[in-house]
Amino acid sequence: MLEMRPDCERCGVDLPAGAPGAFICSFECTFCAPCAEALDDRCPNCGGELMDRPTRTGKALANNPASTERKFRG
Repeated sequence: MLEMRPDCERCGVDLPAGAPGAFICSFECTFCAPCAEALDDRCPNCGGELMDRPTRTGKALANNPASTERKFRG
């Protein structure tokens, strides 16, 4: 199950689990759409491809909440 990290690792913008616009690599490094585009859809941490993160809503989100641990190191 995905952690659903709450923020972009590059700029710190909030990325709610139920909203589109987050991009992840296979290690779940998480970036917003503008940062993913600026990175040419490549993760700067592992070099992996950044893909659209699926959303999690309703009971799925209530039963499996998103992570609250922020990764932005600004």
